[in-house]
Amino acid sequence: MSRHPQFTVPDQRGRLAVVTGANSGIGLEVTRRLAGAGAEVVLAVRNVEKGRQAKEGILAEFPDATLTVEALDLSDLASIAAFADRLKQQGRPIDLLVNNAGIMAVPARRTTADGFELQFGTNFLGHFALTAQLLPLLSAASAPRVVTLSSTAASMGTITLDDLNSERSYQAWRAYGQSKLADLIFAIELDRLSRRHNWGIVSVAAHPGFTRTNLQTTGPRMGKPNPRFNPSTMLMKLPGVAQTRTPARCPPCTRRRVRTPRAAGTTARTGSGR
Repeated sequence: MSRHPQFTVPDQRGRLAVVTGANSGIGLEVTRRLAGAGAEVVLAVRNVEKGRQAKEGILAEFPDATLTVEALDLSDLASIAAFADRLKQQGRPIDLLVNNAGIMAVPARRTTADGFELQFGTNFLGHFALTAQLLPLLSAASAPRVVTLSSTAASMGTITLDDLNSERSYQAWRAYGQSKLADLIFAIELDRLSRRHNWGIVSVAAHPGFTRTNLQTTGPRMGKPNPRFNPSTMLMKLPGVAQTRTPARCPPCTRRRVRTPRAAGTTARTGSGR
């Protein structure tokens, strides 16, 4: 079976893309496919060394690809501002921003550098701040697009306005669901505001399916080698899941969402590719 079935990324030459969490999983696969189609891609990563390794891997396959590795910690607003400042100093319009990085099901409540609950602060607030900082560069592009990865976990989320940081009560999956619901609301609202103010930005959301990536281990393990019980890791071992849902073969909705030109009738909604 082909590693990349039934999907071809259109010509991306002349476009600049920024992908968060580009060193592994879906972010790496999106970066690889964009680079292969001719886009210049900024790998926005927390671990620069892993970003460089990802870059070298892509260059081995696409020697002519133009890739830049930049440090970005979405759990730190100062890091986000510094990253955005570096791009704004370069002055290049951004054609595509893929808000992909995230963390899932952190077992005990932790906070970001700025005191926000870690999942809400990283998955939602971090990408919200990043997108806001990059709006001038996005608006300067001819057909800009922002793709935000949500999840079906949004359906179990509730925006608890009087306890957004889960200070009174913390439950790992509930906090994750809230962060993914907030991502979905953000994608819809950004699209609405863009249309209202003629920013020209298309904002869409994507649900990538249950895909075997580091997301299933990074949050639940938090650096520990073997958690006593990790439902998502156990699910990934089931027949039909572990063998089929690698990032290269995940439902193509995420890859569809980065296409250009603007699709007729596009709106900010999730798609599972099913």
